[in-house]
Amino acid sequence: MNNVLHEEIVVFESEKHELLGIYHPASVDRCELGVLLIVGGPQYRVGSHRQFVLLARFLAQHGIPVFRFDYQGMGDSGGSPRTFEFIGSDVRAALDAFVRCDAGIEKFVLWGLCDAASASLFYAHQDSRIVGLVLLNPWVRTERGEAKARLKHYYLSRLFSKELVVKVIKGKFDIKSSLSSLYSNCKKVFEKSMSGKPDAQLIPSDAIDSSLSLPGRMLKGLKLFRGKVLIILSGNDLTADEFIDTVNASSEWQACMHESRVTQIKIENANHTFSSKILRGKVENATLSILRELARK
Repeated sequence: MNNVLHEEIVVFESEKHELLGIYHPASVDRCELGVLLIVGGPQYRVGSHRQFVLLARFLAQHGIPVFRFDYQGMGDSGGSPRTFEFIGSDVRAALDAFVRCDAGIEKFVLWGLCDAASASLFYAHQDSRIVGLVLLNPWVRTERGEAKARLKHYYLSRLFSKELVVKVIKGKFDIKSSLSSLYSNCKKVFEKSMSGKPDAQLIPSDAIDSSLSLPGRMLKGLKLFRGKVLIILSGNDLTADEFIDTVNASSEWQACMHESRVTQIKIENANHTFSSKILRGKVENATLSILRELARK
């Protein structure tokens, strides 16, 4: 059944600003579990290549009600633009609006891509209604982390690539620009390593510990949240590479990732937003699988 005709526009309030959401009721026998799609920035509720719309409709057609929305300053919502670290009040307001649409929902899963995944980790432990998280390519970026990832996953892979050899032979390789970029990234890694200090970060409104780096705050959020977590990583994405490097460099991260409540899958050849129909289908099916597991509990 196609549930497009049953989608509802919902206007709700957060911090005295009107926000706009879309409620997708289940088009078959519904369960008592709902999914709140949190948008990564700077985007709005539709998502890249209509990703959030298509995911919401897929889940609704399989019995899972979904709510997606624009947080303050984005899309059709009022207020001033804000980053992912400051949307906790909007997430709570969206969940409250979701409940008003469907009072039968008793538990929720937050679904987020990139910095929306990070925002989910900041928020989830604060709300007892949240029983699960689906996190795609979590954003753990720091200046040093990005530089290390580029050195490891970009420069080394290019060094032995056929494309580079062809460019060199044809005289189309800009060695000056490439060496300058390589030097800049090496310098960032070296300077941050020698200083021993975390990169400066914005202090979120729902700060876990503002003295920690972004990856540190996310790790603490993961520890504080005791529900089920599915992490989906792309095989061809710098953000995913940075997350993997962060985990591999930390025994604390590794310990969390090995807990039975945390599942990680990697979709090879996928780009950051899983932009093809095949890749999107893999994300949809992985998401539905964990939702069905949580719905049975």
